[in-house]
Amino acid sequence: MREIQGKDVIEAVAGMCMRGNTELPGDVRRKLEQAMAEEDSPSAVEVLRQLLENADLAHDTKLPLCQDCGLAVLFVEVGDDCRVVGGNLRDLINEGVRKGYADGYLRKSACDPLTRANTGDGTPAIIHFDLVPGDKLKIAYMAKGGGAENMSRVTMLAPAQGWEGIKKFVVERVAEAGPNPCPPTIIGVGIGGTFEHAAKIAKRGLLRKLDDVHPDPKVAAMEKELEEALNALGIGPMGLGGKTTVLGVKITLEPCHLASLPLAVNVQCHSQRHEEVVL
Repeated sequence: MREIQGKDVIEAVAGMCMRGNTELPGDVRRKLEQAMAEEDSPSAVEVLRQLLENADLAHDTKLPLCQDCGLAVLFVEVGDDCRVVGGNLRDLINEGVRKGYADGYLRKSACDPLTRANTGDGTPAIIHFDLVPGDKLKIAYMAKGGGAENMSRVTMLAPAQGWEGIKKFVVERVAEAGPNPCPPTIIGVGIGGTFEHAAKIAKRGLLRKLDDVHPDPKVAAMEKELEEALNALGIGPMGLGGKTTVLGVKITLEPCHLASLPLAVNVQCHSQRHEEVVL
């Protein structure tokens, strides 16, 4: 049984929070550059140029990419042949978030849902645990801003609605969202499972690289079809029109009950902030 020190978990999570909020991932930058080269609309080109300039400034100054540093969402894979010593894993992760948001001068947005009183330290984080084979601890961090998260939806379709019903719902959701989630967006789509599981896998899909291709050719074709349909909406960067409404669509497909067709659409803004560490 391999032991992982709690202090290492705290430092790793704190570092991810700070890097994730100030360093635009390379795959997102490449997609923005590609979109800028392909756009015809002068306003779309200018918005994309400003987004890239903003990323450069965040990198140079270590200031956040966006003033909304989001809620900390973490997907944690715990190897069944390792154990964390020096504290409870959930508590250690929250301490790492607390440290990262304080040391990085990141905006703390966690609040009571009714009184709206701020918790003051960016916690509690939203943490999803999975037990996996091996002796490693893998932690993926995502900063999920309110503007994009507010545009996300879960629904239960009738099985007979099938792919056409799924496509219709996703396109309508992005169209209704319009400029609110700060496009160009990344769209995570969860199909299957149960009501709550569809939402989880839709969000987890956002951790995939934008330039990867789904290993299942049928799902890869579905992602491409949706991406083309969403970009045809013409919403464009920041809602000012153009070819680039979304940077990518990531579908996760899992079995569901024979009487159900759960569907979740999780919207992420152009500032796709995420980091990953393996301990």
